[in-house]
Amino acid sequence: MRTAYSVETVRAAERELMARLPEGVLMQRAAAGLAAACAELLGRVYGSRVVLLVGSGDNGGDALYAGARLARRGAGVTAVLLAPERTHPGGLAALNRAGGTVVRGPETAGEPIRRADLVVDGIVGIGGKGGLRPDAVSLVEVLGETRATVVAVDLPSGVEADTGEVRGAAVRADVTVTFGTHKPGLLVDPAREYAGSVRLVDLGLSLPGEAELEAPQHADVAALLPVPGAESDKYRRGVVGIAAGSGRYPGAAVLAVAGALRGGAGAVRYVGPAGDAVIARFPETLVSSGSPERAGRVQAWVVGPGAGDDADAVAAVLKAEVPVLVDADGLRLADREVVRARRAPTLLTPHAGEAAALLGVSRDEVESARLTSARELAERYGATVLLKGSTTLVASPGGGPVRVNSTGTGWLATAGSGDVLSGLTGSLLAAGLDALDAGSAGAYLHGLAGRLAAAGAPIGAHDVAEAVREAWRNVTD
Repeated sequence: MRTAYSVETVRAAERELMARLPEGVLMQRAAAGLAAACAELLGRVYGSRVVLLVGSGDNGGDALYAGARLARRGAGVTAVLLAPERTHPGGLAALNRAGGTVVRGPETAGEPIRRADLVVDGIVGIGGKGGLRPDAVSLVEVLGETRATVVAVDLPSGVEADTGEVRGAAVRADVTVTFGTHKPGLLVDPAREYAGSVRLVDLGLSLPGEAELEAPQHADVAALLPVPGAESDKYRRGVVGIAAGSGRYPGAAVLAVAGALRGGAGAVRYVGPAGDAVIARFPETLVSSGSPERAGRVQAWVVGPGAGDDADAVAAVLKAEVPVLVDADGLRLADREVVRARRAPTLLTPHAGEAAALLGVSRDEVESARLTSARELAERYGATVLLKGSTTLVASPGGGPVRVNSTGTGWLATAGSGDVLSGLTGSLLAAGLDALDAGSAGAYLHGLAGRLAAAGAPIGAHDVAEAVREAWRNVTD
């Protein structure tokens, strides 16, 4: 499990470690890791051209010390000082001793940046908020004209470490070398798009308390997935109910059932007007007519995909004393107070537009502050929230680490893909996973299935469903 901690927690851990180490050792550790990453990216250090963009903070010092190490190996290193009077004195002295060149102010930095093989972004550290100053913005504009590899120190300048928000211009890095631990902004969009590939340099920090974010990996998801035992039968493995589809959208029901059949539960019950389409495609489905209350026993429900205006089905499912996943039309039809009053777990799975409607804000506001939006929605509804997107977030009511998943691909932005995710995740709920784990594992498998199905080419939602088994094997092997 990759973890990301808040700036406050990181700062406290750094202070505690620095109190036990000789002065400057922690910065030297960071600079050594940064210089090693830059050298690897350059391939040949001797004769290469490196430009350091140096602000007034400690990460400007990291950049200067790393630049000094590269200069001693034969690189031509130029430091652009945005605040010459507040530049880290030790780092600047080290660069001067190593033979580096200094440019004071950004006005004459254009030509060195355009000629560089590698640019190190040390403008603003993890404490930066509210966007970049105009002189830094001018350097970001020049970076857009260079073919140099851009390496960010700890975090790309212009993105906010704790929230992943980007307020104005920001550095787009090819690689971010971060220190001690990941920061939330490196894992959550929109900031994640600016970070490029992230490399972690271990500083030996002792990080107390809960992480802000958790990013499951293969082993974490494999440990969650249900495995039938010798005594298992279809009912012991869990039965998931699907209340979805309508006369206008029968395909949503078929796709939700497709996801559910591949999610680990022992059986799938379907209730709704698309029974003929479901049974024609998946004859193993237990199809019922009438209301969800009469469908038979289930361990979890999925309600909403393609449901149109069937508010009665949504209300009936929300009365059930089992875990319920609410998606698509169900999100619009569900009464917030009814959701809050439920004793069994509830998992809401909106995309940004649906989340915006539930929160009463614009879609742009949700997309620019995804982490904040997921947490706020979870608190407002008293439910676990899976906010879909290029990075999927799963937030629990009452706080705790938010799970983040980035296994997906842009090819998953296709009609019906979310219906498959709902069925898959609902099946994991029925198999016994709690809402946070089911949402995390479902998003992980769904994203991986999308990658495996697409392999760089367009796909349909049915292709994603078919690839879930391969994704499952990929994770568990």
